Amino acid sequence: MNLPATSIPPADAAAIATLDRLLRSRYSCRGYLPQSVPQETIRSILALAQRTASWCNSQPWHLTLASGAAVERFRQAILAHASSGASPAPDYPFPREYRGRYLDRRRECGFQLYEAVGVKRGDREAYARQAMQNFHLFGAPHVAIVTTDEALGIYGAIDCGAYVGNFMLAAQAHGVACIAQAAIATYSDFVRRHFAIGEDRRVVCAISFGFADPDQPANRFRTTRDVENAVTWVDS
Repeated sequence: MNLPATSIPPADAAAIATLDRLLRSRYSCRGYLPQSVPQETIRSILALAQRTASWCNSQPWHLTLASGAAVERFRQAILAHASSGASPAPDYPFPREYRGRYLDRRRECGFQLYEAVGVKRGDREAYARQAMQNFHLFGAPHVAIVTTDEALGIYGAIDCGAYVGNFMLAAQAHGVACIAQAAIATYSDFVRRHFAIGEDRRVVCAISFGFADPDQPANRFRTTRDVENAVTWVDS
């Protein structure tokens, strides 16, 4: 049903401009200053992210948030585990393959990252060293492990994805940089054991966060976004 023009609420130009600024300025931060984020700032970010919409209002996300000595213990533990050659055991299967435009987008990000940090194309050993930075949490002073209830299945994980997006936007509004890390979920059982997370929880990803290091070359590139390749218009 088409509403009369007078019934259509006006757009909020200020809100649109704010959201546009946050989305355009946010990026995956791969280098952090050592300073911790004040707890009141973290609590404000959490309060905003908690407004995320979810299936049947289940709000399935739960964060195990490590800072200070706790994040250092986890950093060293997960880095050692990943370096040991342990077999991947994610709770949710990783993509079977990347193909077409999805492979192109993945390569765009990867090649820009490698160029930024001085890794020559084809240098597989250097690729592997850079990949291990995931398990160093890129030096972030905080990490949040995002889990969902096992019984909620894939929809719980989808809701967690929406939560992660809103967490990152809320963080950006507070001047806090983030990176969502599926790599940490590679070793879900290890993460559960380390933090004594219940077996009824499934590890979706981690969010490493803190204040961005402006001198880190890995923070200087941006990937492209193409709306038309993400939409099929159906009008009749």
